[in-house]
Amino acid sequence: MAAALLIASACGNDADTGSGGNQPAAAAKGDLTLVIGAYSVAKDAFDVLLPKFAAKWKAETGQKITFQESYEASGTQARAIAGGFEADIAALAMETDIEKIEKAGFITSDWRKVGSGGMITRSIAVMGTREGNPKGIHDWSDLTREGIKVLYPNPKTSGGAQWDINAMYGAGLKESEAKTGKKDPAYAKAFLERIHENVESLDKSGRASMAAFEYGVGDVIVTYENELLARIKKGIKYEIVVPKSTILIENPAAIVDVNVDKHGTRKAAEALLAYLFSEEAQRIFADNGFRPVNEKVMEEVKGSFKAPEDLFGISYLGGWAEVRELLYSPKGVWYQVLAGL
Repeated sequence: MAAALLIASACGNDADTGSGGNQPAAAAKGDLTLVIGAYSVAKDAFDVLLPKFAAKWKAETGQKITFQESYEASGTQARAIAGGFEADIAALAMETDIEKIEKAGFITSDWRKVGSGGMITRSIAVMGTREGNPKGIHDWSDLTREGIKVLYPNPKTSGGAQWDINAMYGAGLKESEAKTGKKDPAYAKAFLERIHENVESLDKSGRASMAAFEYGVGDVIVTYENELLARIKKGIKYEIVVPKSTILIENPAAIVDVNVDKHGTRKAAEALLAYLFSEEAQRIFADNGFRPVNEKVMEEVKGSFKAPEDLFGISYLGGWAEVRELLYSPKGVWYQVLAGL
């Protein structure tokens, strides 16, 4: 099962020579292969980061390192690793996906003690429109207007979608709080329902949703700020709309202890994870649209990021344990919205 998953989803990358292919190059005696299981949105940054780490590792140890890489929707990736895909490092969209691997017994150390609480990047949930913002989208409430076609991915498979829904539901709570002085879950659910009525499609991942938008599907996409910044950097003419109230997104990475010990790759995996928190790596993340967790680097690049008027964290919604039960359990708010209940 694990081997099949590895072959089906992994993209080999020889970080020392720059060669590519469907399979990683066979490691010579003394050389090393690290298996990376990441969420799809991280791919562009990792395409830069991994070769740089490989060069650094070879300079320091004399050892050539190659990578076997798999990029999937975060929930899909988490289930694959928990089901036996032998990733050495998991880099996912949200902490609950890391926790799935932890609960399956593959992560045995306290991954939150590494770096910035285990988080390697930050972002915010925003909206993206075509050039010139032709539909006049300015806040979440505009997504409820008649005739507006909305895109975001499916929260069953995509961690990014859960961040999107958390942001919209939280904005509904904020709006009810401003009107009545207290959070009103019924108001927030109704707000989410009105947006969902305009949803054009629910794609498997944030990257798939972005691809659909680029093919011309929909009027507005709800996504990570970093996704839009990365596309704009590549010359795509999009507008970023930062809503008044939105959520701070935090993306974790962790060593998969059982696998690194099985593969004998712990030392290299720990070095790679530490590198992801380094100033060099954090600047590369920033170049790819992510908000750095390194405070020094964030201070350097803060002019590149808009500050929302009312930025809230997952704690505003009660933390992930409560959000998982409230929104994404079989009888949760999201599934009620989906079923029209």
